Formats: sequence, C-alpha cells, structure tokens
Amino acid sequence: MKSVKEHVDELFKRIPESQEKEQIKQEIIENLEEKVYDLIAQGKEEEDAINKTIIEFGDIDEIEKELGIAQPTKKNMTKLDLGFSIWGSVLIIALFIFINLYYTPKTIWFVYPTFAVLWWPLSMFYRWLRRK
Repeated sequence: MKSVKEHVDELFKRIPESQEKEQIKQEIIENLEEKVYDLIAQGKEEEDAINKTIIEFGDIDEIEKELGIAQPTKKNMTKLDLGFSIWGSVLIIALFIFINLYYTPKTIWFVYPTFAVLWWPLSMFYRWLRRK
C-alpha cells in the first residue's frame, strides 16, 4: 500500500519530527491499509479502494491541534473592504452627479441612485463592526 503511505507522509510533512508524530502516523497508515483490504475483500479494485479510503479519511486538522501545530489564521480584510466600498461609492456617486449635471441640469435626479449606492459602504461598516 505505497499510495496510502505516501498520502499520509504528505499530510504529516508540516509537523515537526517527534516520537508521538511517528506513532500517530503509523497507526493511521495501519488503519487506512486495513480499510483498503476490507474494501478489496468487498469486491472493489485496489485503486478504487485506495482512493475511497483517502477521500473518506479527509485531513488532519484535529491531529495538528493535538500535536500543537498552530493553524494559519485568516487575515481580517474587513477594514480594507470598508475603505474600498467607501471610495467606490464616492466614485459612483460622483459619476451620477456628473451625468445629472451634464445632461439634465434642470432636473436633480442623482439623489435617488445615491441612496441605493450608499447601502454598499453601510453594509461593509456593519460587517467591520461585527468582526471588530
């Protein structure tokens, strides 16, 4: 079962070497190989059994937590999103004002789409507050 061992080695490559890591890795390999043999005994082909076993196993996030490996944190982009939405809204509103004053200066209509455009930064502001 070289393919199962290679997959497990790939999953554990980020974890620093230790006795505990080797024990867990060996136990996982044995369990996965046993599952592959069971699937082959049920009539699956070897390649299909290996693929199904690997897919069902998933990832090792919980094992990494147990071994003390820090998970990468997601960067908080809400402040950038808020700034982008404010500047984008300002530009869109400025475009409406220009179009309104250039083509129909006697009728002021740019106010109506302005209310619709202002929902974008407002929603980003509340998102930023919630994540803060």
